[in-house]
Amino acid sequence: MFKTITVTLYERIESGRDAFNAPEYTEPPVSVPGVLAAPASSEAIVTDMQLHGKRLAYELYIPKGDTHDWRDCRVDFFGQGFRVYDLPKEYIEGNVPGAWNKIVKVEKYE
Repeated sequence: MFKTITVTLYERIESGRDAFNAPEYTEPPVSVPGVLAAPASSEAIVTDMQLHGKRLAYELYIPKGDTHDWRDCRVDFFGQGFRVYDLPKEYIEGNVPGAWNKIVKVEKYE
């Protein structure tokens, strides 16, 4: 059986516009249970550094049925802060065995 964790997601929600008509956001915390956190392999770290200029720390496997927007969000787990980068990979729920159908990449965020 897999050991899952609860991740605190700070989902970005547009709350208004500033004086220059640029969007302003709030980031209310949301707890997402049942997430798998897998450390990145050294090969994946090098590949993502070359492609995105980001240092991959973990890949998070999100449970089926999750409806949160994970793009460019902050997440906290293991007592540390991370930021999601790249677009989440989402698979068709019925075609994926197990309880997870979405993968997001995170880098360390200080």
